Amino acid sequence: MHDAEQTPCGAPDHGPAPRQTRPQDSDASHAPRFDWRRYLRVVRFFARVFLSVIWWDLILRHVPGVRGLAVRTSRERWRQIAQRFRRLAIQLGGVLIKLGQFLSIRVDVLPPEVTAELAGLQDEVPAESLVDVQAVVAAEFGRPADEVFAWFAPAPEAAASLAQVHKARLVGGQEMVVKVQRPGIEARVETDLAAIRVAANWLKLYRPVTRRVDLDRLVGEFAATTRAELDFIAEGKNAEHFADDFADDPGIYIARVYWPYTTRRVITLENVASIKITDLAGIEAAGIDRAEVARRLYDTYLEQIFVNDFVHADPHPGNLFVRPLPPSPDADPNAPRPFELIFVDFGMVATIPKPLRASLREYVIGLGTRDSHRIVQAYSDSGVLLPGADRKRLEEIHDVLFRGLEGVTMGQLGDVAMAQAEIIMREYRDIVFEMPFQFPTEILFVARAVGILSGMATTLDPEFDPWSATIPFAERLAADELGGNWRAWLEEVGELGRIVARLPSRVDRLMTQAERGELAVQTSLAPDATKAVRRVERAVDRLTWAVIAVGLLISGVALRAVEGPGGLSSGLLIGAALALAWGLTRR
Repeated sequence: MHDAEQTPCGAPDHGPAPRQTRPQDSDASHAPRFDWRRYLRVVRFFARVFLSVIWWDLILRHVPGVRGLAVRTSRERWRQIAQRFRRLAIQLGGVLIKLGQFLSIRVDVLPPEVTAELAGLQDEVPAESLVDVQAVVAAEFGRPADEVFAWFAPAPEAAASLAQVHKARLVGGQEMVVKVQRPGIEARVETDLAAIRVAANWLKLYRPVTRRVDLDRLVGEFAATTRAELDFIAEGKNAEHFADDFADDPGIYIARVYWPYTTRRVITLENVASIKITDLAGIEAAGIDRAEVARRLYDTYLEQIFVNDFVHADPHPGNLFVRPLPPSPDADPNAPRPFELIFVDFGMVATIPKPLRASLREYVIGLGTRDSHRIVQAYSDSGVLLPGADRKRLEEIHDVLFRGLEGVTMGQLGDVAMAQAEIIMREYRDIVFEMPFQFPTEILFVARAVGILSGMATTLDPEFDPWSATIPFAERLAADELGGNWRAWLEEVGELGRIVARLPSRVDRLMTQAERGELAVQTSLAPDATKAVRRVERAVDRLTWAVIAVGLLISGVALRAVEGPGGLSSGLLIGAALALAWGLTRR
């Protein structure tokens, strides 16, 4: 795939390369400015959402008589919140679009009304004017855009949240695509990240969230990932890294980077646009098997996550193409046409940290072999399980899921998953409501990519069976672990020998302590007993706050009856409401 002509090129032979300024040269005059008006607008939106959730879902749901109203109106309220966020994100752009894209695949956390409203955000960003885009090009290369490129398309091919893409032609006639950052985007990014940080700090007050997600780390990772997308030099290097990972795979192609025409805010790439991966009619018209496209896409991501540890984390339809290849002369004329899967846009990538790699491989092996014990052990080793989690009950849940999802295709997954969810809720309510998981940041970003990928695979082939695709991959990983890891096996055998050698002295020491009465036994509560103790603690905690609220309420009402409305009585009543709200939200 990557021959000599497809490696990152030097200056073209047909015309002088433009002067490439150093990133610090172009940044000096473009220092981000904080937009206070934008910041306050975003913070105000999040504040309204939090107040609505507190009032409807945390207070009124616990008040007899209006509980039914809060439940009945829940879906419509969430849909309206998502609509307001969508309008705000489209109007302001910037990081809000990225946040909306991230939230649109969190079907495990957010109501479907929210995810459905946010699903199409990536295609609705208004484009910047040609004059403003060419001004960025001129600032980066130190000369007018028409001196850098012989021709520059006035209308963009795509307009994303942070940048937009135009076709262009070099002096020698080569047609390229040029990705240019939106003017002033750095200021918008820093402003939005500050507002998101405020919202995260509010969310940290809700204990069930902070038990499972390190919000500071998640926001920090989100900020780092977004800022990294503003460095197109890093994006070019990511593309080369990905190309190296799949250099031996003739079915994968990566656009080459034209480095002399690339700076921190402008990147010039080979034009590899072909059939969009969501253009089902185009794929079929080209004679390509849609099921094979889904299978190759799925296999490619298995390879990225579990072997290469380097993941293309933004696989939306605008970043994936299917390019038909000419059939070989001796091919069956009725056979599907060969094709390449083309990846573009490597601004958002996820690198799997070393401590997680072994656990993820164990997880996929357990998934492919339907080994519930192995999967739960992988959860534990990766730090996903909270302390005290009932591992036996978790294994039982996985056994139920394996039995229910065996042989289910992607097209059937939604209906079957709902039926399985009812069974899980009925039989394992304790585990579902306890939710004994915490989510490392890296897993969340990979999960975003997998969520988008699942939707595309379903669209391409509703009959696609992820289980049958995963099993051969898991078997290959298991074989690699057994066959290629002989040094690790030798180390284990050596360690076992050392333990056996030390065993007599340890037994002698144990017997001596027993004779002297020095043995001590440490005990811990069983998982069920621990849960019961926690429930009692929570009940006492809520009762305490309820008593405080009632005391404040009685004091405020009595004072108002004697002295009339005043600051002190109003303060007592407000304090009662806050104490009640805080007690009801305690978990």
